[in-house]
Amino acid sequence: MRKIRFSEALIIGILKQPEAGMTGAALCRGHEMPDATFYKWRGRYGGLDVVEAIRLRGPEEESQRLKRLVAELAPDNQMLTNVPGKTAGARRTPPGRGSRHRGHDFSSGGPAS
Repeated sequence: MRKIRFSEALIIGILKQPEAGMTGAALCRGHEMPDATFYKWRGRYGGLDVVEAIRLRGPEEESQRLKRLVAELAPDNQMLTNVPGKTAGARRTPPGRGSRHRGHDFSSGGPAS
């Protein structure tokens, strides 16, 4: 089978032919397309006019544009969130609680009594 890109107008025209009495299998043979394509189109474009199908394409194109934008920015975001910083094990002990200061009273200048 040859590979063809069908327009929305042509797809809707093909989908209206079975209403005129042509079977789905004969229609697929006539247009040289697989049966699965016909049924996929019928699920997607069934009952639509050409104008409605073109209007349906607008949000899909916007969605594709936004997906590409997110795909481009995702590595940058990942790189920025993995910036090396302080680790959890390198916490600083507050003054007066560490072992270095134990037993000393810094306010009076001498050892604690």
